[in-house]
Amino acid sequence: MTAYVLAPAAPVAIPVEGETGAFPVRRVLCVGRNYAAHRREMGGDDRDPPFFFAKPADALVPPGGAVAYPPVTANLHHEIELVVALKGGGADVPVEKALDLVYGYAVGVDLTRRDLQNAAKDKGQPWEAAKAFDASGPISAIRKWSGAPPQGRIAISVNGTVKQQALIADMIWNVAEIIAEASKLWTLAPGDLIFTGTPEGVGPLVRGDKVEGEAEGVGQLSFQVA
Repeated sequence: MTAYVLAPAAPVAIPVEGETGAFPVRRVLCVGRNYAAHRREMGGDDRDPPFFFAKPADALVPPGGAVAYPPVTANLHHEIELVVALKGGGADVPVEKALDLVYGYAVGVDLTRRDLQNAAKDKGQPWEAAKAFDASGPISAIRKWSGAPPQGRIAISVNGTVKQQALIADMIWNVAEIIAEASKLWTLAPGDLIFTGTPEGVGPLVRGDKVEGEAEGVGQLSFQVA
């Protein structure tokens, strides 16, 4: 048994609907600008290939967890997303084999310090401070899934007013293509999560806001910005 000079951090785990066991999270990858209208909203081109960034696993907030307004920002944005949970892995996975790796799906929110992101873009700097901060990934329980991925409505409301809504089917790169593309850059493994991009309508959150998100057939989440 390995001895440690410090107590190791507890593993990050997300509940699974209908299971007593939880899903152990290894890594969190995120796709940027995967809905055409959001690409235009953020100044991108519809023909751009998908690009990825990452959050640490401990940035996730399981159901019922606290979401505090983060420091060093005055422009915190919500981004609702379908999340893919993987039970298998590999490198250079063919598109036609990609869905074999899927354990299930959840709905998540990619919280973003937009002012820090914009400043980083202007300077050609990385986005970690804007995307990978503490409690930046609220997520629902995972729903086990087999067959074709979800295609229905995905939406988020703030204080009862819908701010983002679209069809998951409107994604530019579908779930199988996202997994295949990610596997060209990383060797995927069981426990990986992939946030698949957000539709148009991203916008600010302030302290006290009640946020509710859903992906049809997959699940719901809710939290208040503390």
